[in-house]
Amino acid sequence: MATSRSWRPRQVLEGPRPARPDDVAELNDVFSESFTERYRRDGLVGVRVPHLNPVVWRYAIRDAGDGAMIWRGEKNEIVAFNMVHRSGVEGWMGPLAVRTEQQGVGAGAEIVRRGIEWLKIHGATTIGLETMPRTMDNIGFYSGAGFAPGRLTLTLTLDATYADKPAPLLGRLSPSDKDDAIAECRALVQSLLPGYDHTREIQLTDELALGDTMLLMKGGAIRGFALCHTAPLVEGRTREDLRVLKFALAEDASIDEAARLLSDFARRSGTRRVSIRVQGEYEVAYQRLIAMRARVRWTDLRMTLSGYAERKAANGMVLSNWEI
Repeated sequence: MATSRSWRPRQVLEGPRPARPDDVAELNDVFSESFTERYRRDGLVGVRVPHLNPVVWRYAIRDAGDGAMIWRGEKNEIVAFNMVHRSGVEGWMGPLAVRTEQQGVGAGAEIVRRGIEWLKIHGATTIGLETMPRTMDNIGFYSGAGFAPGRLTLTLTLDATYADKPAPLLGRLSPSDKDDAIAECRALVQSLLPGYDHTREIQLTDELALGDTMLLMKGGAIRGFALCHTAPLVEGRTREDLRVLKFALAEDASIDEAARLLSDFARRSGTRRVSIRVQGEYEVAYQRLIAMRARVRWTDLRMTLSGYAERKAANGMVLSNWEI
């Protein structure tokens, strides 16, 4: 007599292979399908996660380099991916996803293990990721892979508004001055968090025309910068947010001036607001932005691998987005 049992698909994972720009359409399908299902499981049945802007995917793939990994199934379709990034010794993973039918059979554990392995080989001393704090399954899964929950990253927005004078932008400098400015930005981050380096993201943003890097000048020197994307995050959408991906300041006291200049940059770039993702460790920045009437729009849970915790700048701040 036959007995019934729950059926799961046989795990078929071939990879990792390097992700390429011509994989973007498939990556978008996996991303949208898997995250829509995740929201459904969390009770948000009517939410449909849209495709990301293809140029944002190209940025993520270029930024990750050979850490941009995909796995294919028995029909050569993409069944999983993990975009693994390293900015000096700062390493993080995202986005990453597994097709719904491949979940629960070890695919997720495999792509996370490979990501951790890649970051360790390449010298990362911080290894982290972000996930939705309400999603118990995700938190439990990453905890089982050796990650521990930290503080929240809070997405704050300020309305776009003009300042008395706009801040200088990297993209408007001459080639030689641009190189000098990038070197200064690198030196600033190194002085705040030795080993961290956001040079590649700054250069890629400029090369792909995704946005620009705002420079905060004091006495002829760069004392802060904010790497911003103006390109819409979602495919087919108009510009809505100026998204700050990396934000470094030599002094905490500069946060008010920098925020006003970012609001001005947002206004002049045709976006409605500036979006800043503040890690919970930087309480002064968070409190000052709230005092400037910033609104909390979203939260993410920051998680780091045991033994590879994130560091906080002793002076000033370095905000680093672990999402694209």
